[in-house]
Amino acid sequence: MDLQNAPVETLRQWETELSAEYKAYQQKNMNLDLTRGKPSDEQVSLSDALDGCLKGNYIAEDGTDTRNYGGLNGLIEARQLGADILSVKLEEVSAQGNSSLTIMFLAMMTAKEFGLRGSDSAWKSSDKIKFICPVPGYDRHFTICEQLGIEMITAPMTAAGPDMDAVEALIKSDDSIRGLWCVPKYSNPTGVIYSDSTVERIAKLGTIAHKDFCVFWDNAYAVHDLHGVKPLASVMDFCRQFGTENTVIQFASTSKITHAGAGISFVASSVENLAGLHKALNTLSIGPDKVNQLRHMRFLPDYSALLSHMEKHAEIIKPRFDCVLKHLEENFKESDLGQWESVEGGYFVSFDSKPGLAKTIVKLAADVGVKLTPAGATYPYGNDPKDCNIRIAPTVPTLAQVDEAMQVFVLCVKLASVRQALNNK
Repeated sequence: MDLQNAPVETLRQWETELSAEYKAYQQKNMNLDLTRGKPSDEQVSLSDALDGCLKGNYIAEDGTDTRNYGGLNGLIEARQLGADILSVKLEEVSAQGNSSLTIMFLAMMTAKEFGLRGSDSAWKSSDKIKFICPVPGYDRHFTICEQLGIEMITAPMTAAGPDMDAVEALIKSDDSIRGLWCVPKYSNPTGVIYSDSTVERIAKLGTIAHKDFCVFWDNAYAVHDLHGVKPLASVMDFCRQFGTENTVIQFASTSKITHAGAGISFVASSVENLAGLHKALNTLSIGPDKVNQLRHMRFLPDYSALLSHMEKHAEIIKPRFDCVLKHLEENFKESDLGQWESVEGGYFVSFDSKPGLAKTIVKLAADVGVKLTPAGATYPYGNDPKDCNIRIAPTVPTLAQVDEAMQVFVLCVKLASVRQALNNK
């Protein structure tokens, strides 16, 4: 479909045919949801053996009775799993409750209001606080910044991660920048894995940034591979080389590994940063759910068991991603109607339409009964300046439902694109 060179008569014919096809879908009363990156029922069922696996034995490896208070840092065996996931030392990781998002919010609020390394390090002492957000990115990261009144500035994503030339230039020119959001493996939503060079440059940012600068390293998809394990360089190993251990806080969880609402979260950083974070945690809690941590460690006793478990996840969701890519390739490979990244893992496919069409495409799909993530959600303040990025989340629907939803999606892309071309003639 060559819209640029097509005569008006051809464009009108295409619009008539696509509109007729669209009206036919409207008669089907569809109700399909591709909005959020949640595990499917089959995926959460993989971990149902968690229920009852303790068999009355609540004693951890070090003799801790997990039924009682205490242990703010989490069980040692759970912390070791977190250390393996995040490539850090045991003393650099803490195991907490089910939500890494909770710990991210707490870490940012602590850094802003109280300081992770004493009151002198509190961001609020500055007139302005800014954070760099690679785009397209994760909407919940943006929500945390908005909630805490932290201004967001953007840097473009590349096939190797954030555009580090742009990131470094921003930091050198603006002393109010206090951090950088990162999803380093299978980045949300583009699916990019940060290159070794990018990871190294991020670890080195502490040598050019404000002394209280901090990278929030959300490694949510560290083990969520679809085509075999893909490596990610250890940011903390690079930090040790540059003496910047205080400038990175890492996060991960089992939310998309076991039961999404009943998992373990991990936070890793320098011992000094963790002490500051635990001080804030101690105000909120007398310890995490150690019974749940122990359940997880009986179910997934080591990193090898975790990887084997993740292979089962991949078997379930890989066909769904293959279906999405198949529809995109068959319909847009030889055209300029859309661009996307090949997906090796994670939970999303990022699609870029022609500029000015994302909101239209999302509305067209919604009017047929196919819900997509709101256009603009992958940009701070919901403002995609090109109005082109759409995040597709195919894990929850069945394979048949994904196939049907993608038929609607490509139709909406074509219809919106043809109508735009007609308006421009």
